[in-house]
Amino acid sequence: PYDRAATSMDRFPMCPACAAEYADPLDRRFHAQPDACFDCGPHITWREAVNGDAYGNSSAIPAVGTTRETSDAIIDRCVELLAGGGIVAIKGLGGFHLACDASNEQAVAELRHRKRRSNKPLAVMVRSLADAGRLCHIDDAERDLLAGSIRPIVLLRRRAVCGNDGDSPDALVLAPSVARDLPELGVMLPYTPLQHLLLAAAASHGMHALVMTSGNLSEEPIETDDDLAWEHLVAAGIADALLGNDRAILSRYDDSVVRVVDGAVMPVRRARGYAPQPLPLPALDGAPSCMLACGPQQKATIALTREGTNGEATCFVSQHIGDVENGGTFDAWNAARTRLENLFDLAPTALACDMHPSYLSSQWAREQAQKQGMPSVEVQHHHAHIASVMAEAIAAGQLTTDARVLGIAFDGTGAGTDGTIWGGEFLVAGLADFERAAHLRTWALPGGAASVRDARRNAFALLSELGLLEHPGAARLLGTLDEQTRSVTATMIERGINSPRTSSMGRLFDAAAAVLGICDKATYEGEPAIELEAAAWRALSSESACPTDNIAGFSVTESSRPDACHVLNSRSLIEALLEGIRAGAAAYRLALDFHIAIARSSARIARKICAREGIDTVALSGGVFMNRLLLQLLARELKSAGLTVLVPHTVPVNDGCIAYGQAAVASARLAQIASQ
Repeated sequence: PYDRAATSMDRFPMCPACAAEYADPLDRRFHAQPDACFDCGPHITWREAVNGDAYGNSSAIPAVGTTRETSDAIIDRCVELLAGGGIVAIKGLGGFHLACDASNEQAVAELRHRKRRSNKPLAVMVRSLADAGRLCHIDDAERDLLAGSIRPIVLLRRRAVCGNDGDSPDALVLAPSVARDLPELGVMLPYTPLQHLLLAAAASHGMHALVMTSGNLSEEPIETDDDLAWEHLVAAGIADALLGNDRAILSRYDDSVVRVVDGAVMPVRRARGYAPQPLPLPALDGAPSCMLACGPQQKATIALTREGTNGEATCFVSQHIGDVENGGTFDAWNAARTRLENLFDLAPTALACDMHPSYLSSQWAREQAQKQGMPSVEVQHHHAHIASVMAEAIAAGQLTTDARVLGIAFDGTGAGTDGTIWGGEFLVAGLADFERAAHLRTWALPGGAASVRDARRNAFALLSELGLLEHPGAARLLGTLDEQTRSVTATMIERGINSPRTSSMGRLFDAAAAVLGICDKATYEGEPAIELEAAAWRALSSESACPTDNIAGFSVTESSRPDACHVLNSRSLIEALLEGIRAGAAAYRLALDFHIAIARSSARIARKICAREGIDTVALSGGVFMNRLLLQLLARELKSAGLTVLVPHTVPVNDGCIAYGQAAVASARLAQIASQ
């Protein structure tokens, strides 16, 4: 598939000189498919807005880099514009980036304003490992990721600007709004020749880091076409200029994002460089020859399976697509599905989807199953989370295909089998089925998505149901809500008006952030919980921090039936936070105490369920485990109890793993049916 004629290089036939190199076994460019020169290869292009209006190219700058000199002139103009505080849309491998000087606060703030991305952290690109080390602490595994062939964005622990505690006195200073005060920074090195040239030219202007964020308006697919990028990014006023080229991008790919936790690589966003590398899947007699798993709504991916001949099946998981919530992203979802089917010459014989009634991908799957008369399986969201970890472990020889594990699935949203929104789940699970063993006590989310965006409403609802609104520690929270909002919210909860009930651990973290005054509203997904973790890390790094050893955790509602589902009441945990507020404890210390209490309580409940069920393995999955601190604390507690802990390493712990898990569950269920 990488022969020149089968790629976007097919429209650039080699000139005689390049063809001679290509055909000569003694030449270093022998059979180098993309071999090209200024006479026969792609050329960079430049278009610039004039006085804020997108009129086209400035007459002083070449429009096309047809020679070394004109290409250098374009690169010099691009860097000059960036150094002056401008924003440039730059074409990469899988789409456009929006770039600006990462040390220029005015430029970064302007980029945020134009892109409508107020607080979400931005990734930066630096020229070398040395520059990356001036920004962040880097261990050997992280260094290999940064400098390897894939070149993902790597989430690294940030250095302080001062030279204290081992930090570098020559640390690079970034604009404060690049990643605000979060403890991690997304860093990548150049991975295209053009990026190497740009970063070298930028260094000559004193710029050692460029913001490189996806070239799109927030929540829209990344731009891949030069003309559309001009229309949507420059003419629309987001960028000041466009650095493109005349080689087409055939498939949309964002940058991959990874991190290292306890020495092991964990993907955060699996895209450029990783997808669609095949993943092993348990081969089961009677499973369909090709399963199409349609994935979730958020952080969507698609998975296609293929029968194996060596005892294993293969699963091709697409690149990260985004949140399939509108026509544009659903079009991108369809394009990724079609390209995956064509690339591997696969035609689905069965479908899998999320059981949520309104997900666009699930609606499509139901319609296709009915239209084409093929079997379809609806998979509960959190079972898919745990099954993805199990499938990976089975492929690695850590589990058998009939194994059962205790799955702890902590995330923000997932349709439950009882009509509520799940997200704080303890599941006794096999590949084909599961039982709910424990979950957070539910509470109402007045306004549904409105309470996700406004963590104060979520916290108000939780305190109301726990009978803690009158606690003195709740006064600050209540003071941020006007009387009408409190009255309307209380009425919605009391009457059950547009107030779905949830057991979500993600929403519990959001509520804690609002109660502590750390973050009241979410300008991007998970912001309150992310800020809560950042506060907890600050407590850990503080010499005066002394975590409480006996902060209350969950209380468990017991049942007379030994096999009954445990209900975990968060009242004692939230009341402990309110007592800390009343006593004048620092919010960041209470945030750390909250994390410790969640980890210890969850481990205690897990031990109890594992003992009852005869299980010795716990699988962790769900977006809440993007929280590095909680993941490390809980894993440590579980391991100290003698339990084996599994976390995913080939797919993300967030919803990027759902399609892979759906494929595993649906294949196992259909194999069971076939054997009956």
